[in-house]
Amino acid sequence: MLITECISLFHRGSAVAKIVGGNVQKYDHIQNEVKMWVFEEQVDGQNLTEIINAKHENVKYLPGIKLPENIVACPDLIKTCEDATMLVFVVPHQFVASVCRQLKGKISPKCKAISLIKGVDVEENDNGFRLITDMIQDSLGIRACMLSGANIATEVAEERFCETTIGYRNKADGELFKEIFNTPTFRVNIVEDVVGVELCGALKNIIAIGGGLVDGLKLGDNTKAAIIRIGLYEMRKFAKMFYADVKDETFFESCGVADLVTTCAGGRNRKVAEAHVTTGKSFDQLEKEMLGGQKLQGTSTAKDMYGILSKKGLCKEFPLMTTIYRICYEDLPPIRIVEDI
Repeated sequence: MLITECISLFHRGSAVAKIVGGNVQKYDHIQNEVKMWVFEEQVDGQNLTEIINAKHENVKYLPGIKLPENIVACPDLIKTCEDATMLVFVVPHQFVASVCRQLKGKISPKCKAISLIKGVDVEENDNGFRLITDMIQDSLGIRACMLSGANIATEVAEERFCETTIGYRNKADGELFKEIFNTPTFRVNIVEDVVGVELCGALKNIIAIGGGLVDGLKLGDNTKAAIIRIGLYEMRKFAKMFYADVKDETFFESCGVADLVTTCAGGRNRKVAEAHVTTGKSFDQLEKEMLGGQKLQGTSTAKDMYGILSKKGLCKEFPLMTTIYRICYEDLPPIRIVEDI
């Protein structure tokens, strides 16, 4: 069985590769080599894939962290995935459709997938959006699980203890993916709720923008706690409104309240939102200056959600998400984060 990790340039993909590469060596039924798709770029005149394969380190996106020697970086998406029986998707949600188009008809129908992508795809359907796991399943004709949790990449790579959640539709798939991810410092719990896990992962990035605005305004811990509570309430309300079978218990997993808390305390969405207040610069400008090629998921997801809510006349039902969108895209003063909710 071949584990193939499909990743973007994000260092979080390399942090996941470190876990999977270490775990597969424990099992006879899983092939030792883990192929990792890396979009090719130049670093000091060398191809990034060649550096990773020679030094066993992603020197640009996860410097100082050694990757297992069975991780093989590959710049060709099709060659990376064509023999796989398990795929791990860790790309920005904006690029999933393109990746799936390239892979369609090129992978085994027996392949299974898991997504670590935190976002949704805006689409003209009854809901106004489509889940990333549904995109993968519909495009490639394979089953897809979802992994999400309070998992800041650098801390995961440094093997500091944390938890994560895998949502499954088929329990055997959930147990198989748990096998390749679970470690003493990366504790995995599996739940039969792909939708709940996925929506928690997407929506918490919006609330993290609110947490960063509160920090930039120096409004204090009480205010941030209020933003987190209101944010969790709106996350659950949205999920239940569009998917009635989402489980309440999922919001108390690592993918829910834990991820929301840690994202509002750290992470790039919070950091950039704080800088927006303190510098007055736009989110687009700060993304270019502060993230080194990574994408700011909170603002793009806020835009996606606002499009859905406004089309359905639901903006007043979700005042926090709506206000965060307006601060990001309509130049609303940041102080309105507490005045308009």
